[in-house]
Amino acid sequence: MKKKIVAGNWKMNKNLHESILLADDIRQGIEHLPKAGLPLVVVAPAFPFLYAVAQTLGGQPGIALAAQNCSAEKAGAYTGEVSTDMIRSTGARYVILGHSERRSLFQESDELVHKKLIAALEADLHPIVCVGERLEERQAGRHFDCVEKQLAAALIPATEGQWSRLVLAYEPVWAIGTGVVATTAQAQEMHAFIRQWLSARAGMEFAKTIPILYGGSCNPGNAKELFSCPDVDGGLIGGASLQAADFLSIIKAAQE
Repeated sequence: MKKKIVAGNWKMNKNLHESILLADDIRQGIEHLPKAGLPLVVVAPAFPFLYAVAQTLGGQPGIALAAQNCSAEKAGAYTGEVSTDMIRSTGARYVILGHSERRSLFQESDELVHKKLIAALEADLHPIVCVGERLEERQAGRHFDCVEKQLAAALIPATEGQWSRLVLAYEPVWAIGTGVVATTAQAQEMHAFIRQWLSARAGMEFAKTIPILYGGSCNPGNAKELFSCPDVDGGLIGGASLQAADFLSIIKAAQE
């Protein structure tokens, strides 16, 4: 049985001092939780603070560090970019790719997400690949087609062996930062669809090993219900990860 994952994406929030304090509060909070059923906790601070947060976490088992993005290039004249090797040197072992904000605000294409995925895999990082439909796509009944296109573009050129480090996150774009949450039925339906898509390409036994997280206004009030869905393996948490108490409540929900 795969372990649940609760990942906190801090986005462009918290300065250095605040990031260290939040990381320390989360670390201490996890120390006091029962170990049975504890999910893997992943925190993703801003790029400049990765190393400081890694030092604060102190290698505590059960907590991993993630970058929020990476370059598709290994090195060179790419001012302002951050390579996968740079990320790994900070102590981070995960990287979020294809987040809806990267796709919409920075026009990242499915093809670029794939290039970043390959770069992350070659650096021995665990990519958390985000997929999800916009409101107009769901209203038009094209949500499955949209997610399938994103999955195929990002994953198919990679080998099944490389998929073993993969984490997927379904984030309905219409539910991110809006306070609107997909119903448990909607979340389970899409997660099951993603699992079946993986199964058709690599077999159900393998598909069952790939964690599929829900991302979209998940909070302490709805986390337990969402995580009770059979194909929801945890959450990619945005705003609720910026307060240690809220984030710890979500972590507890994943234990129950």
